[in-house]
Amino acid sequence: MIDRKQIDAHLARLPALEAALADPTVTSDRRRYQEVLRDHAHAKRIEAAAQTFYALQKELTSARELLDDPELAEMAQEDLARVEAALPAAEEHVLRAMLPEDPLDSRNAMVEIRAGTGGNEASLFAGDLFRMYTRYCEAHGYHISVVDTSIGEVGGYKEIVFTISGGETPYGRFRFESGGHRVQRVPITEAQGRIHTSAATVIVLPEADAEDDLVIPDSDLRVDIFCAGGHGGQGVNTTYSAVRITHLPTGLVAQCQDERSQHRNKEKALAVLKSRILDARRQAEEAKAGATRLTLRGSGDRSQRIRTYNFPQNRLTDHRINLTLYSLDRVMEGELDTLFTQLETFDLSQRLAAAVQ
Repeated sequence: MIDRKQIDAHLARLPALEAALADPTVTSDRRRYQEVLRDHAHAKRIEAAAQTFYALQKELTSARELLDDPELAEMAQEDLARVEAALPAAEEHVLRAMLPEDPLDSRNAMVEIRAGTGGNEASLFAGDLFRMYTRYCEAHGYHISVVDTSIGEVGGYKEIVFTISGGETPYGRFRFESGGHRVQRVPITEAQGRIHTSAATVIVLPEADAEDDLVIPDSDLRVDIFCAGGHGGQGVNTTYSAVRITHLPTGLVAQCQDERSQHRNKEKALAVLKSRILDARRQAEEAKAGATRLTLRGSGDRSQRIRTYNFPQNRLTDHRINLTLYSLDRVMEGELDTLFTQLETFDLSQRLAAAVQ
């Protein structure tokens, strides 16, 4: 049930937020300005949703008052039925608007796909997952930039790291992909037609940016330069341009050999490393605070099996929301909208339930 005092508290902030947006001291501070801009947009969404809800409540009161008038009772009954039918959706719209947005959603996504159990078949499956995401991105205006690859012995990837940018809320759109992905199918190397089970792990992180104020002293980094390997039969880059960076305090490592420029490879590897450091810090803070994630948002447990791809049955199952789709062939071609929408709807319902407790 909506708490009007809570709504009023949000709306009471609007004058101060609008004044801040016109304040030169705020507009000159990029980080502060972005925070105020987000808060203002959030309050305006609440205001618009609340106005619709309050208008319906007013109509409801008026319709009930007219029920006692014989000449208007029939019309009032129709209005009453219409308003009562519309109120639940309007109330949910207000509750949705009141949920805080995650500012990380609009960031680029840093994605890692690693082959797990299953040998060569796992590498091929990792390649199939990358192709699936690539097809989706091509159809929805996102841009993929490969940071680093380790090619499998018979194709696919032992590991591939890439960023997703452009489009709408790259990280927000892909964040539910973190976890263990399991495949059941007959490998191309299987002569007797037996079904094998293999796995790959997907990790999705928000890309670090200036707002994080993440300063890493050079003394905390070890930078190794090495000769980049060839990619699938392409010419081998024989110059020492590949870069591996180790964050000494945590042992976290990132590398890039996709560019021919050593400087560019170092830049991209450092971006990956910063995202991993921030993720490690967030996990440590949550563990220290005893935080329990009640939703799918950012769960990303590396060991959690989130999805099974059963090729013989053309079936995809997402175990977190008990969703089964018999359209695996289309999913692997990048048709992920149904899956993404179901995950987002479930996540929203979980957060709404937590908000009204």
